[in-house]
Amino acid sequence: MGETFPQLLIERAREFGDRPALREKDYGIWQSIGWQQFLDHVRWFSQGLVALGLTAADTVAIIGDNRPEWIYAELSAQAAGAKSIGIYQDAVVKEMVYVMTHARVKFIVVEDQEQVDKILEMWDELHGVEKVIYYDPKGLRNYTEEFLLFFPEVEEMGKQFEQQNPGWFEKSVARGKGDDIAILSTTSGTTGNPKLAMISHKNLISMGEALMKLDPLNPEDRFVSFLPMAWIGEQMMSFACSLQRGFTLNFPEEPETALANVREIGPQSMFSPPRIWENLVSQVLVKIEDSSRLKKAAYDWAMSVGYEMADLRFRKEEPSLNLKVKYVLADWLVFQTIKDHLGLRHLKRAYTGGAALGPDVFRFFHALGVNLKQIYGQTEASGISVLHRDGDIKFQTVGTPVPGTQVKIAENGEILLKSDAIFLGYYNNEVATAEALDDGWLMSGDAGYFDEDGHLIVIDRAKDVMTLHDGTKFSPQFIENKLKFSPYVKEAVIFGGDWPFVTAMINIDMENTGKWAENHQIAYTTYTDLAQKPEVYELVRKQVETANSDLPEAARIQRFLLLHKELDADDAELTRTRKVRRGFVAQRYDDIISALYSHNDYLDIESTITYQDGRTAILQTRLKIETLNNNGSG
Repeated sequence: MGETFPQLLIERAREFGDRPALREKDYGIWQSIGWQQFLDHVRWFSQGLVALGLTAADTVAIIGDNRPEWIYAELSAQAAGAKSIGIYQDAVVKEMVYVMTHARVKFIVVEDQEQVDKILEMWDELHGVEKVIYYDPKGLRNYTEEFLLFFPEVEEMGKQFEQQNPGWFEKSVARGKGDDIAILSTTSGTTGNPKLAMISHKNLISMGEALMKLDPLNPEDRFVSFLPMAWIGEQMMSFACSLQRGFTLNFPEEPETALANVREIGPQSMFSPPRIWENLVSQVLVKIEDSSRLKKAAYDWAMSVGYEMADLRFRKEEPSLNLKVKYVLADWLVFQTIKDHLGLRHLKRAYTGGAALGPDVFRFFHALGVNLKQIYGQTEASGISVLHRDGDIKFQTVGTPVPGTQVKIAENGEILLKSDAIFLGYYNNEVATAEALDDGWLMSGDAGYFDEDGHLIVIDRAKDVMTLHDGTKFSPQFIENKLKFSPYVKEAVIFGGDWPFVTAMINIDMENTGKWAENHQIAYTTYTDLAQKPEVYELVRKQVETANSDLPEAARIQRFLLLHKELDADDAELTRTRKVRRGFVAQRYDDIISALYSHNDYLDIESTITYQDGRTAILQTRLKIETLNNNGSG
């Protein structure tokens, strides 16, 4: 088997020829690209980059939605012995400059005019970048910058290069070694600027191999690649697994149509961070809320049967004949329709990773009969270290180590990982590398322990685990996930460690809460206006009370408020994978946190908002603070 991605690509092209490797929806029609055609594009583009001056020491940055060209660009860089770095397409200029400068990028491959415009805006700050290559020419006809090139132009240069250097591509690919750096991958950056993890071909291929051993996919299986390719989870499935197994990758028409395209394709495997699964639950709950009495009754009955069946399976107990019959009926009446609507009908397995998924969401999908499994891993471990096995799922755990991975718990409770998938270190950052790696063991930064069945339980980021005033250790993330099960709660940030009790700052889900308000004849104008409606506070209060009901007393939320704005990655409050940057949020909203622990029932705030044309305005808002009980508050 090949040691590098380009070597695997050559193997698959020999094996499968013109069979579809990639499919892209364009103008409403699915267009297929065969394995041999895929290899040809990589050959031409790689040779084109070399003709432009790419060397093995260089880095190619790629920015854009999931498209065949994204994959060509990454494999082309690797075929020439170089490396690539994916950048999130919604990153702001400052983030992009930071990443590209640190990665020492020579060529940037971008999708369209929007990304070209961003690059032009930062061009004076980008040192060492020689060319910007775009693959969607819409709107770019009159751009005259000499450093701009159209993707097919570079492929043409590659074809000319081949005439002068026959056999160069095969020789270059054959020189590749498993220990070569394949990609630089940005860490999530919850505590500051992201670090650049150096991940080798061997790291990624060994990880893909371990996953495919446990949960094999066949060449006939379908996978929809819709999560950012800059994210390690997508690299693992779209590159490491597909290049080894030869299944077809399907690319959505637009990010906005991704879930509709998932429904069309009906994939056998799906891998998404918690926010996607949470959104799907919200969609179902909101639709049920709007449906007739009869449909609601059928849904409620079916879900009670589904939950009973799921809980039995979690406990590995055999269901009674009566329950089996009821479940078949519930599946026929309700679950098949829901799964079909969500595009999950043909799934063999679904994975969630990147952050913890709340137990309520987990139980919901298992009640529907979706084989949803938690994985645990991180960028530095090439994606996956621990995974639920089929038939051995405990929703409060993340499963057991994948083949070839060792996991141990340090004396201070930190999870340590060792395998062939552990990264080579951080690019140009020896200090951080020394902190993360010790004798081949990766310090995960997460706190956890093994239960009696050998399942790993991850509590939270070690630095985020809080100690309550009664000495109880608790995970803010666990409580946040319970709140986010509600379709009306988009984001929640819990405070409590150094304070006398637990409080919450909550973001409502604008779409679902707005719909609820319309159904109840509640008029509103903006997000801020809707969030401060007494009826909305009452709605969210019920969700908080539900979350509190099975929490230990010291961990229950006593006061909360609804934030006047959504937490936003562009404001550095969330990472690009939508994890809360807790330290930054605590600093930025220091006045709000203080108010939550005061005697006041409201807080007057002034916030500056920036319009798209650059104008700013100051908004004054009174935020209400809701108290759930008076045990020790104030």
